Amino acid sequence: MSRLQTTNKQQTSTPSRSFFGHPWGLANLAGVEMWERFSFYGMQGLLAYYIYYSVAEGGLGMPQTVATSIVGAYGGLVYLSSVLGGWVADRLLGSEKTVLTSATVVMLGHLALALLPGGFGLGVGLVCVAVGSGSLKTTTSATLGDLYDLQDNRRDAAFSIYYMGVNIGGLIGPLLTSAVWGWKGFHWGFGLAAVVMFIGLVQYWLMRHHTITESSRKPMNPLSRHEAVRWSLIGVAAVVVIVLAVLLGILTAENLSDVVVILTIIAAVALFIVIGASKQITPTERSRVISFIPLFIGSAVFWSLFQQQFTVLAIYADQRLDRTIFGMELRPSVVQSINPAFIIIFAAVFAAMWTKLGNRQPVTPTKFGIGAIVMGLAFFVFIPLAGGGPNSVPLAAIVLVYFLFTMAELCVSPVGQSLATKLAPQAFHSQMVALFFLSVALGTAASGSLAGFYSTDTEVPYFLTIGGISVVVGILLIAFRKSILKLMAGVR
Repeated sequence: MSRLQTTNKQQTSTPSRSFFGHPWGLANLAGVEMWERFSFYGMQGLLAYYIYYSVAEGGLGMPQTVATSIVGAYGGLVYLSSVLGGWVADRLLGSEKTVLTSATVVMLGHLALALLPGGFGLGVGLVCVAVGSGSLKTTTSATLGDLYDLQDNRRDAAFSIYYMGVNIGGLIGPLLTSAVWGWKGFHWGFGLAAVVMFIGLVQYWLMRHHTITESSRKPMNPLSRHEAVRWSLIGVAAVVVIVLAVLLGILTAENLSDVVVILTIIAAVALFIVIGASKQITPTERSRVISFIPLFIGSAVFWSLFQQQFTVLAIYADQRLDRTIFGMELRPSVVQSINPAFIIIFAAVFAAMWTKLGNRQPVTPTKFGIGAIVMGLAFFVFIPLAGGGPNSVPLAAIVLVYFLFTMAELCVSPVGQSLATKLAPQAFHSQMVALFFLSVALGTAASGSLAGFYSTDTEVPYFLTIGGISVVVGILLIAFRKSILKLMAGVR
């Protein structure tokens, strides 16, 4: 056993030198994700409004349908980039160095949004933030998973604590960027996001030595020189194809989310095939990869509803919600801090509950099923409120919706990230985590596509249909949990 491995083993097993019973690496990773989520959600809270508000109001003056398509596509690209981040971690840099690189790219993206004008700044900034954030999410999860043994019952609790840190950033980000937006305008809000991402980089450097493990410090399946040349050519060809698609009018702002949905499905199928058919994995690892397919579908359905808080519900908050409190009208982006606030309150409760239950806690397919059902019920809340005019929906209604969002999210998101690290074959360590984030990418891009069907006149059938589909998917996951568990081969 190497000296580094010995250190990590002691770090995870000695309570007196731990972070609430966990390795100090958890504190560092949760911290850098907190700052990144501050910048990410702080910026995303303003994004739809920046795109469709008029130029006189400091926006770009685009149609609302274009705004929701761009927001959905951007969100999908964030999680689609998780594949790239996982690949870079497994084949080039290792997961820990990829964390550092990705955080730097995120900061540069926020600077572009703050300093570069118009559509050009929007494009450059969103691409950088998407690629950096997607890569960061994959590699922080993989690096965190490396701190625990596969059978360590603290894993789900660790991811819940990590998720609580993430949502502290998600809570504060929209509140402060909304305040700066009202004070100085959109670009100053984006500038604040860049500043806090820089703070996150400094924090990560100071605590980096607590985070590096033997598994995360180097690529698990490094590229050969021949493969490096081949993948470089593929990358150049992909850029050329994208440029030509834009120039020929095939790829437009209006269909951007639809294109990302298609690309994500292709990427997910390809990655499942690459991992499942690889000669580098064992039969048990292959069975675990197959078990992830129904959970992938359930996760995608869940996220297609959850991420509508940045598309349909962003417009809903702007045009339908009564946001007046004590005579003061809140910015519509402020409501996006409600879900993170509930996460902060309840993440520790869920973490303690999973730890307390140990092997008696619900199995992962059941947790996913519960999450999908509760998410569907959240959309049913909108049905009695349909048909009203501007400012007709009380703020308490959206608080209830986001409370249900939170209960569903805590059954799916931290659990799904933890599951991906447990089901991952050794040779595809980070890329298996990327598969989970591909389900988020698919759902997020779909949230932008689905937004095209929403209007005041279609509220009842819209909310009833998508809520009903989510409930049905959740029931199926619970009904077939034993079959899925058998394929998971000992992983719960």
